[in-house]
Amino acid sequence: MSPRKSDATRRRLLDAATTDFAAHGIAGARVDRIAAAAGVNKAQLYAYFGDKLGLFGAVFRLHADAVVDAVPFTADDLPRYAVRLYEAAIERPELVRLATWAKLEGVVTDNLVTESSAVTVKLQAIAEAQRGGRVTASIDPQDVLALVLAMALTWSAAGLSATAAPDDPPKAHTRRKQALAQAVSGAFRGDQSLNG
Repeated sequence: MSPRKSDATRRRLLDAATTDFAAHGIAGARVDRIAAAAGVNKAQLYAYFGDKLGLFGAVFRLHADAVVDAVPFTADDLPRYAVRLYEAAIERPELVRLATWAKLEGVVTDNLVTESSAVTVKLQAIAEAQRGGRVTASIDPQDVLALVLAMALTWSAAGLSATAAPDDPPKAHTRRKQALAQAVSGAFRGDQSLNG
């Protein structure tokens, strides 16, 4: 199989698996249904991903990486980062659904996200901002990042509030984003006396 055809087959499998996992969860997803939707046989799926959990891991990483790439991070502007995550959750609800299913089913995704180099860079940036007094130093960098993520996903399918949707009135999105930015700013504001 040529590399181009192999890449196309792999992408079809990931797209079909995204749909199936997001709709049915990990336990409810069916390898035969995914393979049929991708137009391949199950043997090809197993050759690419090993098993259903390997396929789920690849799907989860694909969407998590896309959000990381789409949402620039700066520890000096955590409110803006939170707002961009809110927007990403609206644009890519499949990642939130995949993460929610994984938590409900006890499948560990932490190592797929928290051990990535992108997360390491974020934690280092938060620690540096804390040393400079721009972000509160009373909260561990890991917890700062976790809380910002949780706040940004308040209106996602994983949150307990009403789920935001792309077709919500623009005023509703604006109101949520303003509240989010204000809450994140207040929660993680640094020691201003260190800033001069």
